[in-house]
This record gives sequence, structure tokens and C-alpha cells, in this order.
Amino acid sequence: MMPFRVSAQTAWLTLADPLPLESGQVLPDVRVAFRTWGRLSAQGDNAVIVCHALTGSADADAWWSELFGAGKVLDPERDFIVCSNVLGGCYGTSGPTSLAPDGQRWGARFPDVTIRDQVRLQMRLADHLGIRSIRFVIGGSMGGLAALEWALMDAERVQAVVSIAASGRHSAWCMAWSEAQRLALQADPRFHRGQYLPSEPPVRGLAAARAAAMISYRSPVSLEGRFGRASAQEVFAEQTRAPDDLAVRDWLRHHGQALASRFDANSYLALLNAMDSHDLGRWRGVYENVLKRITQPVLIGSVISDALYVPAEQRTLAFLLPRGELFEIDSEHGHDGFLIDAAAFEPRVRRFVQRLPAAAPPLPMDVSRNAGRLRYAW
Repeated sequence: MMPFRVSAQTAWLTLADPLPLESGQVLPDVRVAFRTWGRLSAQGDNAVIVCHALTGSADADAWWSELFGAGKVLDPERDFIVCSNVLGGCYGTSGPTSLAPDGQRWGARFPDVTIRDQVRLQMRLADHLGIRSIRFVIGGSMGGLAALEWALMDAERVQAVVSIAASGRHSAWCMAWSEAQRLALQADPRFHRGQYLPSEPPVRGLAAARAAAMISYRSPVSLEGRFGRASAQEVFAEQTRAPDDLAVRDWLRHHGQALASRFDANSYLALLNAMDSHDLGRWRGVYENVLKRITQPVLIGSVISDALYVPAEQRTLAFLLPRGELFEIDSEHGHDGFLIDAAAFEPRVRRFVQRLPAAAPPLPMDVSRNAGRLRYAW
């Protein structure tokens, strides 16, 4: 089963061994879609791991383009940058749209996965690529949750972490927004408890879920400033399908329909569940004590208008981490400021990265290791 959208630069790795999950289940024939930029150093110590958000993909240079470039946070001339689609996603990595051992789509049968399961797969990819040391792991939103898990799960390799618009554990507020989206999606008559036909997906339910999410991703100031009570004709001109309707309603419908055309409903639910599983203290001990075990430098980014991962969470996280640093993103765009205002906060993250130890020079050519265990499809 082909993924929804995969760039031509995507590579695939099929694991030689099954992937054990936190649930106790073992997932066979796991495939991960990934992108790389730059070259690995002779010592394998110049790697940077980028973790994407809920509906993102491995194409980090598209959705975080402002962080890429010579001398910037993500510099392919200096670093070997890796971004992979997460486990449970639908952009090339194993998930509900993949084929199960019986030859049918997994669909709703796909096992429950957690953020830790997703990081474990990313670690396997890093192993296969020959990465011995990771200069830093960076991510925003769901990617920020994974970045923090990397610090605990691969403490020997990970030298530093940048986590933006995220938290150390999913709050009741975040889980409530997740549930509202689930209810909206599952109310679609086509959902059929996740056993829908690929030709008849629950697009209305997924669009409604996305519309609810978009409200949590922005702020009252952002929506009022952009739309107010203006009509769709006034704001979007000929691009609108409902010129006489209010622009903000047209905007929500557009984003809902756009996601429904490019994402799978079961994958959406799988990733919401993974995010709700996030708790750095789960099975490890008292949350505050577990944070003390993260001894790497950690830069915590907080969007001052974020109504989803509220700034108080990042302030507390930075305070409890032994080497935590907090920076604020002065954005009116709410949670999505971690994407919309990336150009504005790139210099702050760059200063943090520049303080990290330098890696060895890159190899003269790209490395393809473990040829017998990797299956690439460029």
C-alpha cells in the first residue's frame, strides 16, 4: 500500500527483525520512510535528529525550511540530518495504511503505539545509518515530545535536545482536545469503527477533527486579527468556495478538507493516542525525579500565546531539568507559532547549537551502511 504523500528524495528501511512495542506486542516487517541531508562524519558523531509534528512527514526541509541552510540550526554542510516519518503515520512508515501479515491493510487492527515506540524505531534507523553520537535532537509539538524521550532512551548518544511547544507529559487539557477530535472523527457514518474501505474514508469526520484541532493551534488574537467578521470574499477573494460566508468559517473548512485529502483517519487516531501516552515519568518513577536524570543541555521553546501546550508547562519543565534553558517565542499565532515564526526564533536556537561540541568533518561521500540489512528505495 503506497503512502499518501512521499517526496522523491525519500528512502526506506525495512527492519530485519520485528519491533517490540511497549504494549508487549511485536510488530513484524516494519518499514520506516526517512530523509537525510549532509554527510556522516568519519566518527559518526555529527548527526542531528529532527522529529515531526502530528500530521508531518520526513520532509523537514519543507515544513521547517527556515531552520535549514548554511550557518543555520540545520546545516547540511556541518551536520548529517535525519528525519523519519513516525511509526503509525501514513507517509511511508508502517501504520494503519500498511499491509499486515495477512496481506490486508492493518486499518484499526494496527497495534497501539506510544511516543517511546516511535523513538525506538528512530533509534533502530540511527543504528543502521552508523550514527554513533547525536549532536542534538530537535522537534516541535509531537516532535518535541519525542525529542525529550530521546534524551532518556538514548542518553549515551544524545548530546543535547531542543523541544519546542511541547511538554514532559500530556496534560488533561491536551488529552481533552484529543478526545474531542476522536469523537468528531468517529461520528462519521463512514468510520465503521475504523474498518472503512480505502475508497470510502471518513473524510467528513477527519475534516471536523482537524477543524477542532486548528482552533487549539491558533489564538484568539490571531484569528481576530486575520478574520474578525470579514466575509470569505473579502479575505480570500476568488479562492473561496463560499464568498458570502464568514472568512473564519471558510478557513476552518478549508483546513479540514485539505487534511482529509492527504491523511488517513486511523493514522490520525493512532498518533493522537501516542501523544496521549506521553509521560516521561510513566513506569520510570516520580515525574520530577525522572526529569533530573536528563543531564544533557535542553533548550525549551515556549510560544507565549500557545493555548494547547501552555507556557506554564514549558517554564516548569525548564526549571526542573538540571541543564534546562527556556526561551520564549513572541508570536500571536498560538501553538502553530513553532512553525509560522520559525525564522524569528532560528537565531536563538542557533546560538544554543553553536555552544555544543564540534563534531568531526563529514565523510567525502554519503555513506550507505549495512547494505545487507537495508532496503533503500530512492
